Amino acid sequence: MLNISHNNLNKQFDFSPYKSGEKVFHKKYYKHFNRFLLAFAIFGIIILFFPWTQTISSNGQVTTLKPDQRPQTIQSPIPGRIENWFVQEGDFVKKGDTILEISEVKSDYFDPNLVERTSAQIKAKSSSVISYGEKIKALQRQVSALRTEQSLKLQQAENKLKQAHLKVKSDSIDLEAAKTNQGIALLQFERIKKLQEEGLKALKDVEEKRLKLQESEAKLVSQQNKLLTSENEVINAQMDISSVNASYNDKISKVQSEIYAAQSSQFDTEAQVTKLENSFSNYEIRSRLRYVTAPQNGYINKAIRAGIGETFKEGDRLVGIMPSDYDLAVETYVEPIDLPLLHIGEKIRIQFDGWPAIVFSGWPNVSYGTYGGKVVAIENFISDNGKYRVLLAPDEEDNEWPKAIRVGSGAQTLALLEDVPIWFELWRKLNGFPPNYYLPETSMTEKK
Repeated sequence: MLNISHNNLNKQFDFSPYKSGEKVFHKKYYKHFNRFLLAFAIFGIIILFFPWTQTISSNGQVTTLKPDQRPQTIQSPIPGRIENWFVQEGDFVKKGDTILEISEVKSDYFDPNLVERTSAQIKAKSSSVISYGEKIKALQRQVSALRTEQSLKLQQAENKLKQAHLKVKSDSIDLEAAKTNQGIALLQFERIKKLQEEGLKALKDVEEKRLKLQESEAKLVSQQNKLLTSENEVINAQMDISSVNASYNDKISKVQSEIYAAQSSQFDTEAQVTKLENSFSNYEIRSRLRYVTAPQNGYINKAIRAGIGETFKEGDRLVGIMPSDYDLAVETYVEPIDLPLLHIGEKIRIQFDGWPAIVFSGWPNVSYGTYGGKVVAIENFISDNGKYRVLLAPDEEDNEWPKAIRVGSGAQTLALLEDVPIWFELWRKLNGFPPNYYLPETSMTEKK
């Protein structure tokens, strides 16, 4: 009941004999209660000035630090049919151990002696290449012999040409001598004829000189004929040289054409050998792919394709394997608004599922059951869940992570930021502000 009236009944009537009146109007009761409220208010104000560590909490899961240490599935690069299993789920396998055997399902590879037959084809084609090579060498020797014979024939024809030129020169000299003799004989005949007309010489002498003149003219004509014959021999010798060149060039060209044809066949056969060698390598590698082996040491998790006789396509997953040697890490996801607050090397507190822990978000030093971690990688592109992935590694300066942790188990993380008063953190929470943006000490030092 509100005390809004100015008529105080307690002054007009004594309530002290009654128990309720004694409790209500007992002044000591108010005094202790007020002291309690005052002490509580002072304690609350003091608490508001206590330090509080700002944190970014998120959920994640245990993974491995390196990509090659994470669980993987083994696929077959070729289609096939399962013939035999050599392991069972949970077995430990070493790198290179055979996990299962498969058989071919394509008719092109049914032949069990396919590799041997391809090797025989390669040997036959290689012998053909050698034969073409020997044929080319024989034709090249034939070309060399023809060139030698051509050179000798040309020398012979050139010598004949030189002889013809010398004969022309000799006949031309003889022609000049015949012309000189004919001129002398003509002068002697005219002189004798004048002397005979003057009666100094007999007619017989004139006839002798006429005979000599006719003989010298005949020799002149004969020598002219010889000179023309010699000049014709020069032309014939030149034609012989051209004929020798043409004949032997034609023969050499034919042999060279055969060489080029043999080389073309050799190159084509070499290409076939190379193609067969490629096929041989592919067949040999494919034959080894019929046995699926372990890529690294690990444990067989699950047989995805089970049974005998089951077929699959290339790239289908056959069995899952978990590496035996790995370095644990935690992947967690943070909101985009919190991403600028995280930096490489910062400290993170981690709580693993299944390990009891008492966590005080603002007082990490008081928390129990959490383990230390540090940021080693921050994803630069947003994930499918709308958050950014952060990878955490164990902190060497903190307690060692539990040995029994398995990859894939859950984890909760607390990223430790700045230390602020509790009143500031309450004010930030009430207004929905993000934690204070800051740079780590190493970044500040580098900036300075």
